[in-house]
Amino acid sequence: MILIPVFALIIGAIIAKMLNLGVPGVLGTYLAIACIAGLDTVLGGIRSAYERKFQTDIFVTGFVANVFIAFFIAWLGDKIGTNLYTVVALVMGMRIFSNLSVIRRYLLQEFKDAMTKRQERAAERAAELSETGQTISTEVPEV
Repeated sequence: MILIPVFALIIGAIIAKMLNLGVPGVLGTYLAIACIAGLDTVLGGIRSAYERKFQTDIFVTGFVANVFIAFFIAWLGDKIGTNLYTVVALVMGMRIFSNLSVIRRYLLQEFKDAMTKRQERAAERAAELSETGQTISTEVPEV
């Protein structure tokens, strides 16, 4: 199920590369802000999935709201002559790195738990074999 967005992203990138459409200056800024806001929301969704709090309706509304709010702030900054898109990029960037650090911790903990379980199974297997009088061969066969 998680591979669907990954495949959609890859297909979208291939189509965009084939079409080779350019984005004019100011619109490029807005598009960049919208992408950063979208990435922030996606990483927040992944984080909430690891925390077992993920809800699809909250994710979708948050995605749309984040993109529009970030776009609006950047647009408003252009209208009043201030680079507010830099502020949006900074805030969203901080949120992205925060979400990534939490996701990294969850993944690292899952890896450690898997390694611990693997070591426990190996110790149980060695104990079973020693009870029956068998030994574990640690030699690597020659090819």
